[in-house]
Amino acid sequence: MNENYHLVEVTNKKLVRAFLEMPVPLYKNDKNWIRPLDDDIEKIFTPERNKLFRKGEAIRWVLYNDQNKSVGRIAAFYTKDEQGKNEQPTGGIGFFDCINDQEAADTMFDAAKEWLKNKGMEAIDGPINFGSREMFWGCLYDGFYEPNYNMFYNYKYYNDLFESYGFKNYFDQYTFHMDLIPDSMKPVIYERGNEIRKNNDFVFETIDKKNLDKYQDDFVTIFNETWARFPGVKPLTKQQAVKMFDKMKIILDQRVMIFAYYKERPVGFFIMIPDLYQVTKHFNGKFHLINKLRLVFNLRIRKVSKKVIGLIFGVVPDFQSQGVADGMILTFEDEVRKPNFKYTDLEMNWIGDFNPKMIKLIEYIGGKVYKTHITYRYLFDRNKEFKRADTV
Repeated sequence: MNENYHLVEVTNKKLVRAFLEMPVPLYKNDKNWIRPLDDDIEKIFTPERNKLFRKGEAIRWVLYNDQNKSVGRIAAFYTKDEQGKNEQPTGGIGFFDCINDQEAADTMFDAAKEWLKNKGMEAIDGPINFGSREMFWGCLYDGFYEPNYNMFYNYKYYNDLFESYGFKNYFDQYTFHMDLIPDSMKPVIYERGNEIRKNNDFVFETIDKKNLDKYQDDFVTIFNETWARFPGVKPLTKQQAVKMFDKMKIILDQRVMIFAYYKERPVGFFIMIPDLYQVTKHFNGKFHLINKLRLVFNLRIRKVSKKVIGLIFGVVPDFQSQGVADGMILTFEDEVRKPNFKYTDLEMNWIGDFNPKMIKLIEYIGGKVYKTHITYRYLFDRNKEFKRADTV
């Protein structure tokens, strides 16, 4: 029995508040840390708002020391439909924060491991999200700058806490950065991009907000041809696309959402959004009506955000060598050239080291690795051979 620390399961509003507030004093002297919006975290752990609860469970704890001060937090979770996607049933942990003390970290890791073992799991991935991969995923290893919206930021010692317990690197996730400076890319991009844009069979365009229904359909088509063929990625439905676009309505900037067509067939997209943390970092985690109005005002009127985040990029397989990517990049650069375009930086999150083709593409257009996160894995059977994520 650990006499220095004790865990308390999050079971009421007071403990929810303790879970959300725990990292605040931990990072009070770190100018780069940005507090996520409370609602962005709570909707993950609210069954009515997270469909993963239909096939899984989640639990949260707050860790207290012998002075009854909160010094850590962790969540553990699993879904039944994930069990067949790995060599062994694998659960997850996330929203891990901890003082620099291995005993404290081990107390939380032990509890998560025991809970997941009782649910039939044989391994843990973490820190990850009880939800989609594009947010709250990975332990920051390199590039300790301000995080992008809903990406984990942590102290460097977190890597030691994970690795000393026995977690191993399952895969790296890279964030690439580009300065948005016209005429700064490789000459071959301009040659290929201009050539394909002269071909009347191809059309490259930014979206029209008045015709979102069309782009939702086109997004589903491209996504399912491009991404749904990868292991672990499910096909997208129109209903899911509608929800995604609805969530983005308040922040949607049509200038940074590019689609490509061949004879009216959708063949590519490059979807970007403004980095909301440039605004919400001043909200102290709260997203009430006043802050919602502040967000809209600062994004659309004051144009506070100078950084766009690349959410997803894709070209359907049979057009991947025809210059479609170059055409979309130059269409985006047309917007960058305009006087009222205020964004100066582009960052592309979540490029796994298991996807060398995407890494090659991002490097081709001038992206450079700016941050590295690690997704760790821990096998309960310590004698079992550890394997990193398969290359796609």
